[in-house]
Amino acid sequence: MTRSQLIEQIFQKKSYLCVGLDTDINKIPRHLLSAADPVFEFNKQIIDATKDFCVSYKINTAFYEAMGVRGWETLQKTEAYIPSSHFKIADAKRGDIGNTSTQYAKAFFEALSFDAVTVAPYMGADSVKPFLQYEGRWAIVLGLTSNEGAQDFEFQKLRDEYLYEKVLKTVSQWGTTENLMFVIGATQDGQFKQVRSLTPNHFYLVPGVGAQGASLKAISEIAMNKDCGLLVNASRAIIYASDGEDFALKAAAVAKAYQLEMSTYL
Repeated sequence: MTRSQLIEQIFQKKSYLCVGLDTDINKIPRHLLSAADPVFEFNKQIIDATKDFCVSYKINTAFYEAMGVRGWETLQKTEAYIPSSHFKIADAKRGDIGNTSTQYAKAFFEALSFDAVTVAPYMGADSVKPFLQYEGRWAIVLGLTSNEGAQDFEFQKLRDEYLYEKVLKTVSQWGTTENLMFVIGATQDGQFKQVRSLTPNHFYLVPGVGAQGASLKAISEIAMNKDCGLLVNASRAIIYASDGEDFALKAAAVAKAYQLEMSTYL
């Protein structure tokens, strides 16, 4: 999906919501466990219930890889079921030497049909650039994350700047605003003005709203640009809104509430 297509979807739906399909088989409603593929059945119903209110889905591959071959098959079926109108993110956090990253890029962009892959930049340019060679596909590079461990490295000073600032400035030169986004955690709202000043035109994938308690209003007011520039992810708050047979209806209600609030900020 190109940048212009993504922007069109955002303003057409008045939403910049990304639904995280971080599906844990131990947390899905018990009545689904008798299905041939319980996780896929859960994901399918969540997608059907929320697709009118979001523009993107993010699949955290760890939840599928943990189930072995069957989990990977579920991931494939889920990716194929997501409508082509939606921006599909493989939250795989890959990043290795160039020839290995090339194979990771083939896995997610050729064997599968994701629009974007999350990538760790620690190993440098050759670990990221293979993901930038596909037209209409994106690398979403970890910039400033929402976890407590962000303090361990991302907020360490390098002369007169934090490491995360160095990452944003350096990585933004490897691609363009047409193929490169950054993960910026919503819990880092105190840093968003600085982040936006360093990367004024890039899109951000923003986790941390919902179960982690960050404010959608605060993030939208601080970080939005003229093209919106945000994909705000909510996972647990939506997909686990209920553990009963009404789980899809409750997920739809939460997703709709996010969409209605987002429409007031666009």
